[in-house]
Amino acid sequence: MAWNYSEKTKQLFMDAVHGKPGTHLGEIENPDGFGEHGSIACGDAMRFTFRVKRHSTDPTKDVIVEARYLTFGCTSAIAASEALCTLIEQGRYTPIDALKIKNSDIVEFLEGLPEQKIHCSVMGAEALEAAVFNWAQKRGIDLERLGIDIHVDEREEGRIVCKCFSLTEPYIRRKIKELNLRTIPEITNAIKAGGACMSCHHVPGGLQDLLDDIWSSDDHGLKAARELRRAGDDVPKEETALSPYQFAKRIEKAMDEYIRPMLQKDGGDVEIVDIKDTMVYCRLQGACATCAGASQTLKVMVETTLKDLVDELVRVIEV
Repeated sequence: MAWNYSEKTKQLFMDAVHGKPGTHLGEIENPDGFGEHGSIACGDAMRFTFRVKRHSTDPTKDVIVEARYLTFGCTSAIAASEALCTLIEQGRYTPIDALKIKNSDIVEFLEGLPEQKIHCSVMGAEALEAAVFNWAQKRGIDLERLGIDIHVDEREEGRIVCKCFSLTEPYIRRKIKELNLRTIPEITNAIKAGGACMSCHHVPGGLQDLLDDIWSSDDHGLKAARELRRAGDDVPKEETALSPYQFAKRIEKAMDEYIRPMLQKDGGDVEIVDIKDTMVYCRLQGACATCAGASQTLKVMVETTLKDLVDELVRVIEV
């Protein structure tokens, strides 16, 4: 499945994987704030670190001067992480003020995201919360006393609703309310719950039961949710399968329009040696062929771009 990303999203992704000056892919050594969200086993994960300029007398007035991230995810995950770091550094926020940045701010900065990729912006906001909690602990700040609840124990306590992504009932309930999620597809798009085996959709205490309980006082929202459920809209629709010829043409187009131009900027290139099923056999050329990060270029830049523009099942094999 190819995603319709904004030009800004694609450019942020390309700049990040090429290590362009001013981008934020990486990790701060001995950070003042450290937070993680997601799971590599689930397909999306983010580690967020920041450094502050310490205030001499009042730690709540510390200012974030540097932010970095590591993410295991797609184009939108990398671009959303870049957006978060940029917003924080440009805003000269204190860690507490940085909590005002919501996933909607990240989506706006990116000039939009496909609905199925909104969870990438949520992932950044959640990792930020975890990092701020870590900073507060180090600086001896009682966030609860300041009236700030960042739900640090929420994902560890409570009944597991979505076993595939280890998401608890308290966490899912909070995100349903915060993001005004009304249907199972909206939940999946926002936080990925129910996006794998889908067994938590309609079981007792599952996603639909949570929706019914939370919005039971909202007759219109409940009616809409139930209508969608009856219509089966919570079941992902499969696209018409591409023929081998169509698949190959899309791979070639993505290579020619997006991947090769970026590699050529650095004196490199890539050659398609063969395509078998969803496996694309490639050989890096020019400066990229002898680069120490050649394997990373193929996986992080080439494969990720092809997954987003052509099909999520694409695998790039180095030859």
